[in-house]
Amino acid sequence: MTLPYDAEATAAPNGPAGAGCVPKRSPQGAERTAAAPSDTGSRSAPEETPRRAPGPTEATGPTEATAPGRAGTGQGTAAAAPGTGTAPDPAEPAAGGRGGRRGRKALLLTIALVATLLLLALFSAGTGAYRIPTADVLASAQHRLGLGGAPLDRVGESVLWNVRLPRVVLALLVGASLGCAGALMQGVFGNPLAEPGVIGISAGAAVGAVAAIGLGLSFFGNWTITVCAFVAGLITVSSVYLLSRNGGKTEVVTLILTGIAVNAFAGALIGLFVFFADSGQVNQITFWQLGSLAQATWPKVLAVLPCAVAGLLVAPFYARRLDLLSLGERPARHLGIDVERLRLALILVVALLTAAAVAVAGVITFIGLLVPHLLRMANGPGHRFLVPGSALAGAVVLVAGDLAARTLAQPAELPLGVLTALIGSPFFFWLLRRTRRKQGGWA
Repeated sequence: MTLPYDAEATAAPNGPAGAGCVPKRSPQGAERTAAAPSDTGSRSAPEETPRRAPGPTEATGPTEATAPGRAGTGQGTAAAAPGTGTAPDPAEPAAGGRGGRRGRKALLLTIALVATLLLLALFSAGTGAYRIPTADVLASAQHRLGLGGAPLDRVGESVLWNVRLPRVVLALLVGASLGCAGALMQGVFGNPLAEPGVIGISAGAAVGAVAAIGLGLSFFGNWTITVCAFVAGLITVSSVYLLSRNGGKTEVVTLILTGIAVNAFAGALIGLFVFFADSGQVNQITFWQLGSLAQATWPKVLAVLPCAVAGLLVAPFYARRLDLLSLGERPARHLGIDVERLRLALILVVALLTAAAVAVAGVITFIGLLVPHLLRMANGPGHRFLVPGSALAGAVVLVAGDLAARTLAQPAELPLGVLTALIGSPFFFWLLRRTRRKQGGWA
């Protein structure tokens, strides 16, 4: 018969010297001992694996976990924690090691993205129909900054500073805005397939631009299309948010369905404007919808700069709350997150970033979908790296895409939105297949 553990611990060794060390037991203790064989026989774990020796703080009698407490309050469980005497979980050091490795990996990825962006910007500034060596680009930049160097000839200076660099900087700002907005949208909706266009920002901005072109508006001069696109994008996302509210709450599913309806309505409005426009306006509308940075100028860079910088600076401060929101709305509320206020603030940030980008560059798709996924596969879902990393990677992708758009078919120029869609569509299809295979189906 296997004795209970406390009996085995107090039993004396064989021999006369230890016989007197066995304490006397009461009749009730004898009854418990008699009942022990049937109880221990039903549990094979003590016989199959050696039992752990009690720690200095471990009790041999009834554990503190059985201490009376109010049901559902967890008082008994909390009381048991100090006296468990269990060894540290062996998984804890491994988890810490994984966290350290992930932090180092995030740092290396950030350095790689920054270096890639700088190299791409330099190469893009010197590449085109008028070739400028990279050393001359650096020398001209040093001369402009008063750090030495030497200026280029008159044509070279004009091409570099009035054509190339505004386009590179605008691609950087637009790509960073779209990449960061995509990461925020996927965090808000808890869906890796979300992008800024889901709630109708891009379609609403397109309606504003098409209306300005089709109606011949010019009250802001050359800024009319940009201003109309920006204002229409903000109005659209505000309408989607207000229409999806019910009882003071906004559900994710309702937001998505409302965004789908608004996108369809915006598409109908665009078709209506195209129908009534003349041939010149139709060509302008079509070119704007395809997305391009061909009209980049320093005033357009200054127009998108405040919105992009404000959104990119604010977004990382919501990273921790997005991590908590990824646990689910109810756990996030229990952890002190005001989910409704968080969702409203992030939708406003996304609207600011996306509307500003679409207003100056047209409709450019798949940046907000593709970039966060690549970083999530590289370094995990943590938003502390994902949000700023998506901004950097979005800038890298769009600078590279704009370089390809204006060099692959020289002297012609490919529409940037078409190029990103050609690359992003196969990736989106692969992502759907991968997600479905990992989840074992959608049902």
